[in-house]
Amino acid sequence: MSDKKKKIGILSAGGDCPGINATIRGIGKTAIVEYGMEVVGIANGFTGLLEKDVIPLNESLLSGILTLGGTILGTSRMKPFKQQEGDIVSDKPQLIKQNYKELGLDALVCIGGNGTQKTANLLHKEGLNIVGIPKTIDNDVWGTDVTFGFDTALNIATEAIDRLHTTANSHKRVMVIEVMGHNAGWLALYSGIAAGGDVILIPELDYDLDAVANCLLERSRKKKPYSIVVVAEGIKTGKKKNAGAYIAKKIRKMTGLETRETVLGYIQRGGSPTPGDRILATRYGSYAAQMIHQDVYGVMVAINGNKIGSVPLEEVAGKLRLVEPTSGLVNKALRMGVCLGGK
Repeated sequence: MSDKKKKIGILSAGGDCPGINATIRGIGKTAIVEYGMEVVGIANGFTGLLEKDVIPLNESLLSGILTLGGTILGTSRMKPFKQQEGDIVSDKPQLIKQNYKELGLDALVCIGGNGTQKTANLLHKEGLNIVGIPKTIDNDVWGTDVTFGFDTALNIATEAIDRLHTTANSHKRVMVIEVMGHNAGWLALYSGIAAGGDVILIPELDYDLDAVANCLLERSRKKKPYSIVVVAEGIKTGKKKNAGAYIAKKIRKMTGLETRETVLGYIQRGGSPTPGDRILATRYGSYAAQMIHQDVYGVMVAINGNKIGSVPLEEVAGKLRLVEPTSGLVNKALRMGVCLGGK
């Protein structure tokens, strides 16, 4: 462990997510107060490293951001290891390495989802001292039980479905609600169960439209006045059709039941983080600062069994944490009579 006063950089990359500011605060305050480090924020993800666009962070700037949604540093989806059309810089990783040294950084904290952790691992292989922190409302980062942002999105989606119950009941309709989740169905599964969804369709489970239609018709025969169908955006629809609209159209055609669809979209990623996400983000940020103090790099902070620790970035990169088709929650949903699209 070095006695030299460390200078660390923080960036957030990929999509915005509730809890990023709480994480920045957790890293910065721990680094400054407990370890006496110098902290700078890097603007707009990895783009800021290419442009040396940095913001000195102190306790004053870190105060009052715990409850704020979004990110005070800005974010972008720029991937330095991926050559994109119109690129002026031919070797972005080398420029990032050069700027990292010129800025005098001893370590870099990368807050982001799967793509960010993959980039973080590649930068670590290039010789940079990297610590990753997992964020995404999809909850699909491998190596951790939960990502910050998921709890907030779950609360938003659950409340939205709760509200749809009233209008569905009033009009005696089938209501289809599409939630986020390209590859992983955690948000659809959790919000569907929490809000009493009758049908839940997720990317990890193949579904049969006849089974879905039969489920809804059976509810109608039993004089159930309405039904709620929760759909992850990433389910297979063919020809890149929007999941909610596709499922609603098929239900109308196959059952004759009045059906409407609602797409939550970016509403799920906005607003103030829940208390749970604020606490998780603070724990992640504080532990990342501790890892840097201990000169532990090439890792991502993780929670497993409510115990905080770390996993190697090399193990995280390129993997997804998906819903297991035989998991306990899936089986419980089936036992409660929820249709998951199977026959």
